[in-house]
Amino acid sequence: MLYHAYELGHAAIAPMRAAMRASKYSLLHPSNPMRFTPFAHTATAAIDVLDGLTRRYDKPEFGLDSVTIDGRKVAVEEQIVYRKPFGQLKYFARQFKNRTQRDDPKLLIVAPMSGHYATLLRGTVAAMLPDHEVYITDWRDARMAPVSEGHFDLDDYIDYIIEFLRVIGADTHVLAVCQPGVPVLMAVALMAAEDNPYQPPTMTLMGSPIDARQSPTEPNVLATERPLSWFEHNLITHVPLPNPGFMRRVYPGFLQLSGFMSMNLDRHLNAHRELFASLVRGDGDSAEAHRTFYDEYLSVMDLTAEFYLMTVSEVFQKFSLAKGEATHRGRPVRPDKITKTALMTVEGELDDISGIGQTQAAHELCKNIPPEKQLDYIQKGVGHYGVFNGSRWRTEISPRIKDFIRTFPVAS
Repeated sequence: MLYHAYELGHAAIAPMRAAMRASKYSLLHPSNPMRFTPFAHTATAAIDVLDGLTRRYDKPEFGLDSVTIDGRKVAVEEQIVYRKPFGQLKYFARQFKNRTQRDDPKLLIVAPMSGHYATLLRGTVAAMLPDHEVYITDWRDARMAPVSEGHFDLDDYIDYIIEFLRVIGADTHVLAVCQPGVPVLMAVALMAAEDNPYQPPTMTLMGSPIDARQSPTEPNVLATERPLSWFEHNLITHVPLPNPGFMRRVYPGFLQLSGFMSMNLDRHLNAHRELFASLVRGDGDSAEAHRTFYDEYLSVMDLTAEFYLMTVSEVFQKFSLAKGEATHRGRPVRPDKITKTALMTVEGELDDISGIGQTQAAHELCKNIPPEKQLDYIQKGVGHYGVFNGSRWRTEISPRIKDFIRTFPVAS
C-alpha cells in the first residue's frame, strides 16, 4: 500500500501544480503590467521552488556530445552495445575524423545501483573520456521491469559484471564507484580463481564499503541496529499499476530519496532558500546551477527487493566479504586468488557514507597482489560525492587513476 499511497498523493497535488503553473504564466505574460513588480518576482520564484519540489524527475541524459582531445573537439556518440533485463552496457564512442583511432585503454565504469541512475557519474565519465574508451553499466529502474523478466540479486549483479567484461574484451580496466566496489571485487576474485582470460589489468575501487565495520557512518550504524526483517517490512513494497513492473517487489526510489535528503536536511533546505533568493533577484546563473544539481539528485530509480535485501545482509550486517565468508552461488569468493589485477583504492577524507578504511580494506583481502601493483589514495577535503565528481575529482583524483591504468596496461 505504501507505493499506492505515494502515487495517490502525487495525483492529488496535480491540480495544485497545474494551478501554480497557470498563475506563473499569468504573472509573466507580456500584457500583465505587474510582471516587473517585486510581488511578481517573489510569487514566480515561490512557484518555481514548489514546482521543483513536487514534480517527478525522469531519467536524465548523459549529454556528453563531445570531448576535447589534444586540443581538438571530438564528437561523442552514446551506443548501447549489450542489453540485459536489468541493465545495459553503454559505450561512449569517440568519433575521430581524418585520423586513426587512438589506442587508448578500455575502461568499464561500474555505476552504483543505490537509488540514482548511472548519469550521476556524468562527471566521472567526462574526466576519463579524453584518455580512454569508456563503457558504463546503465542499470534499469526496477519499476520498469515486468515480473516476467525474473529476479535480480547481488549474485546476478556479479554475473553482469563478469559478462560485461567479456563483451568488451580482454584487458579492460574496471572502476567501481561506491556500492559496486563489493561485487566488482567479488567478480574479479571469481575470475582470478578460474584464470579467466578477461581479468581486468587494473581494478579501482572508490568510496566502497568493502569492510563497513571500519569507521562506521550513519548508514552503517542503521544497518546493524535493525534486523533484516525490519528493512523488508518497512522499506519493501509492490510496484502498482500502470507501471510495467506491476507487482514486482522493490525498494522504491522515493523512499531512498527521503533517506538521502534526511541525512543532510539542513543543507538541502538552505539550498532551496538560496534558490528562492536567486530567482527573486534574477540571478539566473545561480538558479541554473541549483537546477542542474537537483535535476540529477532528485531523479531516482527503484531497486529489486532481492538485490537490496541481499546487499544489506551480506555487506552491512554479515560483512561476508571482509570476514572471508562471501560466496557466489555456493562458490567461495577468494580475493587472495587475485594476482594479475593491480588494485587502487580511493577514499574521501570527509566521506559520511563510506568511512575511512572501508575501501582500504581491499588491500588486506587481496594479499597476493604484489605490493608494487597496489596503491591507496585518500583525497583531502572531499566527501562522498567529491570522490567521483567536482573539481578535486577532475584535477587531483582522476589524473592519478589515469596514471595507474597506464602503468599496468595488461593483466599479468
